[in-house]
Amino acid sequence: MNRNQERPNILFIMSDDHAAHAMSCYGSLINATPNLDRIANEGIRFDNCHCTNSICSPSRAAILTGTYNHINGVRTLSDRFDGSQQTMPKLLQQYGYQTAILGKWHLGHGAESDPTGFDYWSVLPEQGDYIDPLFIEMGENKRYSGYATEIITDLSIDWLENRDREKPFFLMCHHKAPHRPWIPDQKHAHLYEDVDIPEPATFNDDYANRAQAASAALMRIDRDLNKTDLKVDPPEGLSESELKSWKYQRYIKDYLRCVASVDDNVGRLLDYLEASGLTENTMVIYTSDQGFFLGDHGWYDKRFMYEESIKMPFIVRYPGHIEAGAAAKQMALNVDFAPTFLDYAGVEIPADIQGRSLRPILEGAPPSDWRTSMYYRYWMHVSNHHVYAHYGIRTEQYKLIYYYADPLGTAAALAEPIAPEWELFDLRKDPNELINVYSDPDYENVVTYLKQELNRLQAEVKDEPYVVQPA
Repeated sequence: MNRNQERPNILFIMSDDHAAHAMSCYGSLINATPNLDRIANEGIRFDNCHCTNSICSPSRAAILTGTYNHINGVRTLSDRFDGSQQTMPKLLQQYGYQTAILGKWHLGHGAESDPTGFDYWSVLPEQGDYIDPLFIEMGENKRYSGYATEIITDLSIDWLENRDREKPFFLMCHHKAPHRPWIPDQKHAHLYEDVDIPEPATFNDDYANRAQAASAALMRIDRDLNKTDLKVDPPEGLSESELKSWKYQRYIKDYLRCVASVDDNVGRLLDYLEASGLTENTMVIYTSDQGFFLGDHGWYDKRFMYEESIKMPFIVRYPGHIEAGAAAKQMALNVDFAPTFLDYAGVEIPADIQGRSLRPILEGAPPSDWRTSMYYRYWMHVSNHHVYAHYGIRTEQYKLIYYYADPLGTAAALAEPIAPEWELFDLRKDPNELINVYSDPDYENVVTYLKQELNRLQAEVKDEPYVVQPA
């Protein structure tokens, strides 16, 4: 066996805004994803994988670099990615991998921000379109006819067919779907037409006993979905609660139809690997850039540090190396993806990468010193959906969130500061995060400990705690 055969091919499939609770391998109550389930059933499912900033561009930058956003420079949607910095694809390329990215990039374009470290790239400009999308292919515009999810899959298979077969490959197949405005393809346009999708337990959340941030957010199903989202006008004569339920059905069915197309096309890729004899030596990963509210708390979108928003699906198959049907409870983060891929490729992990290789967990031998807490920060104060800037810590039982609510000069968050507030949730007693116990005397010692741990994590990742600005 030669050196290249000893290193796995890596197929990294990522969608946009696909919540774990819209996947049947995660126990979804609202849809089935049989092809994604193939990956989980033949590999491992991570039940506690989280992003460090629940918004598209920052999460993608963290995945590429293995660093937090205050380090890689992409804190908000307005920050352009500096393509000259160290990235995981560059390191793989330098070590002999043939590399490509096809689909969504969303990290800016031009000489400084176009994809680097790739032998081939063809990506959507910004969000891109679902129908007849324009791509930027190696710097040149090229328009395709058809549906984005199928086109991205076609391009991926074409690249696999025409790659240099003497080299291992690293392919990033990155779908636009199921990002808003949730336009399904014709095949799935009438899926779920005759059924009612169950409403989540927190659908009628009234945001009582929480920080002001929850009630201030502009992402409510009943109030903030627009005509572009809903496609048609609502029926006349509906009560407020009936109208809310009607809007939810319009939203969630189109969202799930987009997911169904992603699932079908993941199946096409898995079938291609099998037909080409690539299954055994290819690590297949499926994830999304963050979670999403599927009517949870009466919301759509993400951004908050609440579970539905920060939890990422993360399933991995690598026959002979990862036990089939395994499930991992350890905390994984999006900054861990880069060192994991480098580890499997036999590339030395640079000291300045802030994530940690998941390989021991993937192979059933989690280290005794694995993390039991994580740090999160969302920077875009009231920009897009009016979510307050915040950071916080999540442990295995608790979540402490500090809404410092200050734009701090970021380009995508220009509003005035708002008085800071804290939230604390006991995730064992209150998994739906409805009861803020920050001021409860019974949790005084917990608050003290979590603030100390928050300070420790901020120092560890080299971020700065918020200091109230003088009036």
